[in-house]
Amino acid sequence: MSNNLRFQVVEEAFKKKALDVKAPSERPSEYFGKYVFNRQKMYKYLPADIYAKLIDVIDNGARLDRSIADAVAAGMKQWAQEMGATHYTHWFQPLTEGTAEKHDAFVEHDGKGGMVENFSGKLLVQQEPDASSFPNGGIRNTFEARGYSAWDPTSPVFIIDDTLCIPTIFIAYTGEALDYKAPLLRALHAVDKAATDVCRYFYDDVHKVKVNLGWEQEYFLVDEGLYSARPDLMLTGRTLMGHESAKNQQMDDHYFGTIPDRVQAFMKDLEIQALELSIPCKTRHNEVAPNQFELAPIFEECNLAVDHNMLLMSLMKRVARNHGFRVLLHEKPFDGINGSGKHNNWSLTADNGALLHAPGKTPEENLRFVTFIVETLMAVYRHNGLLKASIVSATNAHRLGGNEAPPAIISSFLGTQLSELLDHIENSENNELITLKGKKGMEIDIPQIPNLEVDNTDRNRTSPFAFTGNRFEFRAPGSSVNCASAMIALNAAMAEALISFKKRVDQKIAEYSDLPEYSKGSGHTAKFHAIVEVLREDIKTCKPIRFDGNGYSEEWVAEAAKRGLDVEKSVPVIIEHYLDPESISMFESTKVMNHKELEARNEVKWETYVKTVQIEARVMGDLSMNHIIPVSTHYQSQLIKNVQGMKDVFPAEKAERLSSRNMKLIEEVAERTERIESLVEDLTEARRVANRITDIHQRAISYHDTVCPKMEDIRKECDALEMIVEDGLWTLPKYRELLFIR
Repeated sequence: MSNNLRFQVVEEAFKKKALDVKAPSERPSEYFGKYVFNRQKMYKYLPADIYAKLIDVIDNGARLDRSIADAVAAGMKQWAQEMGATHYTHWFQPLTEGTAEKHDAFVEHDGKGGMVENFSGKLLVQQEPDASSFPNGGIRNTFEARGYSAWDPTSPVFIIDDTLCIPTIFIAYTGEALDYKAPLLRALHAVDKAATDVCRYFYDDVHKVKVNLGWEQEYFLVDEGLYSARPDLMLTGRTLMGHESAKNQQMDDHYFGTIPDRVQAFMKDLEIQALELSIPCKTRHNEVAPNQFELAPIFEECNLAVDHNMLLMSLMKRVARNHGFRVLLHEKPFDGINGSGKHNNWSLTADNGALLHAPGKTPEENLRFVTFIVETLMAVYRHNGLLKASIVSATNAHRLGGNEAPPAIISSFLGTQLSELLDHIENSENNELITLKGKKGMEIDIPQIPNLEVDNTDRNRTSPFAFTGNRFEFRAPGSSVNCASAMIALNAAMAEALISFKKRVDQKIAEYSDLPEYSKGSGHTAKFHAIVEVLREDIKTCKPIRFDGNGYSEEWVAEAAKRGLDVEKSVPVIIEHYLDPESISMFESTKVMNHKELEARNEVKWETYVKTVQIEARVMGDLSMNHIIPVSTHYQSQLIKNVQGMKDVFPAEKAERLSSRNMKLIEEVAERTERIESLVEDLTEARRVANRITDIHQRAISYHDTVCPKMEDIRKECDALEMIVEDGLWTLPKYRELLFIR
């Protein structure tokens, strides 16, 4: 890159105009789901009996009868072709944090020398991707290629461009899950059954419990030209070097600020296309850091919400390029400013309409509320290390614990009223009916402003798992990941907690039922007392997970360790929690994953960590040796010429005085470039040593312990040189150019 090219890139980026995005003439409700084979289209394109059977599968979990597959496929094909589709694909979620698809045309030989459009039930229900070419943790060898993708009817098919996309699970020939969807569906089934059984203590009309998920997707936008001039952004998703801008987020002026016109046009275009794919976009706004934004949908059933998030991340990248942007989903693309997360708002709803994490209007409903709150805390307490393992990665590690996001310690914030209620139940000697206060009013001394209704709990932004009124917000997942990872662990842990709760309650009911004081005529039944007694036990057990204070403080780290919570910071070590005996027992007892699948996933996670850091280290070495050092030494040569010229023009004493600053700069550039060369050699050697370790777990630990620290040292030297070298010579776009859209 020439000395002036960086400025040309910046100038061209600033000249880009927002596309004139025109929304459809209809209201959003009218084009919502335009490219989705939803129930309305199922009803239109499927025979009545086939439609009824398919809805039974979707709503009630009935086993899919393959005999209806041909009729469903015919209806799908007719609709898809009317929408202009010419291909179909099984759309699945391998362990790459992305999605995969192989497109096939709706064509077959007609036996007469021509072609005919064809799409059978067999092609709809099952296909065969190569199971050895995706991350599999050793389950499949290269020569053992067979794997299967199988249709998930609970997630509607949709059209992207000219292709009918069919959401599927992905499993090995030997039956193990090689994706996120299969274990997620198992976890959702486990928590449905366990929660339904517990709900029967309080309601007679509950037959199914649904898991709700509302994710909040944070992301950065940068100009495409500037992105292309940063090899580190292109190859790793983050800036491996770069001195912070004099102005970044310290004025708090970006958060909820006016959305720039170009960004507004991008958001508008994205939302239109998302709504056409049934992704229920609801909220958009500027986030805390410059160039950082957020999109959030209306809550959906968890499996569908995960599919929609994966689809949206892909859609964002495509739409952004149409507007001269690149989307950065990396958790920490820029040093010194906030990173991006994907907050998972999680709750349970019974099919009678009861929000299981919301207070009720009667003491019995409030007992149900407390039951599901306490058992959620039990799940999080028992598996706090596993929940942390479900969200850690090489990229998310840069964000967690940085006084900008939840700390790398899992705890739960409940708020004052709920905490006081649990303390009261724990310490009470009597089993009393539970009453809760409603929202209170707040008078504002301005006549034109109505009184406000104030929630019973404040919010705690430092809590990774906070109760927010009728749901829990799991704030720790990273912005780039498949949020199914966190949902698999959380829902499986919740199922285990509820199963244990019901078993112990039933035992106590059996003990109490023959006692006269618990007879039906006494007002308080054996069931009521059994539930309260078990809750009291669990409130005491899970108390260490409750923390309402500042999660960023050093004091909390020491306190959390004293409470027995996981405070480990090394990603490869945290991942080990998947193979803890209690984790294996939980996953196997709930039939979410078996031991072999867990071992395989750990292999994949450790290998992904190694490859991520390895790529970053290679790019950093390349940038240091081929960009930073040449530019710095070129500037150093200019300084040397200036000093020599001073000696030719001025008397020796005056020349020495006038050139003293440049002499210091020449010396500093020389020392820093020398240190960079040495550190790059050390970094390369550390990689070589680590790569000779055959055990992938130990290799990942070596990368964390020896490679990552050397990268930080190199960055410090490079960032210092950025502030020394003449601005016109610096080849890489700087933070002040990357972070402010014009």
